[in-house]
Amino acid sequence: MDIYEAIRSRNSVRRFTDRKIEGQVEKDLREIINLCNEESGLNFQLCLNEPKAFRSKFFHYGSFENCRNYIALIGPKGRDEDCGYYGQKIVIKAQQLGLNTCWVGLTYNKFTIPYKLRKGESIRLVIAIGYGQNQGKPHKSKEMDKLCRLEGEMPAWFKNGMEMVLLAPSAINQQKFLFTLRDNTVIAEALPAVYSKVDLGIAKYHFEIGAGIENFKWG
Repeated sequence: MDIYEAIRSRNSVRRFTDRKIEGQVEKDLREIINLCNEESGLNFQLCLNEPKAFRSKFFHYGSFENCRNYIALIGPKGRDEDCGYYGQKIVIKAQQLGLNTCWVGLTYNKFTIPYKLRKGESIRLVIAIGYGQNQGKPHKSKEMDKLCRLEGEMPAWFKNGMEMVLLAPSAINQQKFLFTLRDNTVIAEALPAVYSKVDLGIAKYHFEIGAGIENFKWG
């Protein structure tokens, strides 16, 4: 599937099969993670066949089943927007590879994850990944006019970008971000809420795909 099909078909999945991530799929997944680390300076790490992070009696909300693969999103404080942007880039690639994913902010045990930290880094959140028992369900979305602001008629490229934003996952489905158009400059801001800066990074990645980066500049 192309990237637009991947964005439209991707839903959060919390229940996985026993099928292992291996072969060419694993190779391609590691490649996109390495590319994102090189481009961003972040330190994302793939953990395979490791079930301990999601096996705890203390985490009940959004319970996971048979989750033994995940990507640890690691970086310094203040880079949450970048974690969202590059994490979603990996999520969409994973969808193209036939995998399923779920963003996870709290319902995992970070103390069991076998990650390696560099000075000043911490684990920000994780992405559960694997072959889902199902393909998940689409999330509800706010109306487009609640998520953007502009004067005059909406350009086609901006509308295309916002249509992709409506499909972006966000913590507790809150969509606490706002896109403002001024001439050909787009100002994207996170509103006060849990993980809203991560959500903004995810939404900005979607916007770029829909709008085309040649049509605007970030303000």
